[in-house]
Amino acid sequence: MKITLEENMPYALLALVVMGLFYGIYLVKQWSQKRQGIKTMQIGSRKDSKIHMVETLMGIATVGIIPADLLSIAMGWSHLGANARFTGFLVGMLGDLVFLSAVISMKDSWRAGIPEKDRTKLITGGVFAYSRNPAFLGFDLQYIGVTLMFCNGLTVMFTIFAVVMLHLQILQEENYLTAVFGDEYLEYRSRVFRYLGKR
Repeated sequence: MKITLEENMPYALLALVVMGLFYGIYLVKQWSQKRQGIKTMQIGSRKDSKIHMVETLMGIATVGIIPADLLSIAMGWSHLGANARFTGFLVGMLGDLVFLSAVISMKDSWRAGIPEKDRTKLITGGVFAYSRNPAFLGFDLQYIGVTLMFCNGLTVMFTIFAVVMLHLQILQEENYLTAVFGDEYLEYRSRVFRYLGKR
């Protein structure tokens, strides 16, 4: 369903705010770490073929969703009413907040992808006391929020693809963290849920 420019404009601006904040946080953190000599982007750097494949597909999903969302915003493609669309804005902003909290809590341990050589600290404080994967949760909420604001086949397809690939990445990272941190990670895993909540 194509909506009028007048109906679309407020939601287009709100969606761009959600996306701008999210990717702004990502790029500023990456730039900050680069200035410290830290290579943040390590997606696809591992030689293990399964990890490489999952990370490559995750990269395609998380980059591909950006033009899909922007095209939907520009064209005003939305099948949901005003209440759902405003709820999408709130969900997207929550995703931005969760992602920002994760980036701050991780300090210099944040990496995109499973590092081949870098050894970072196991972060269990801050927002990580309530979610083992708050950065991924932030991604998911931001994607779902924009999809509610501009719900159409394209955004739904890319959101599902991205959420599934991020989940598969989480599973890879859980194996990596178990191998690197052993009992310390297993104890943390036993008391904090994968996405949200504590035992």
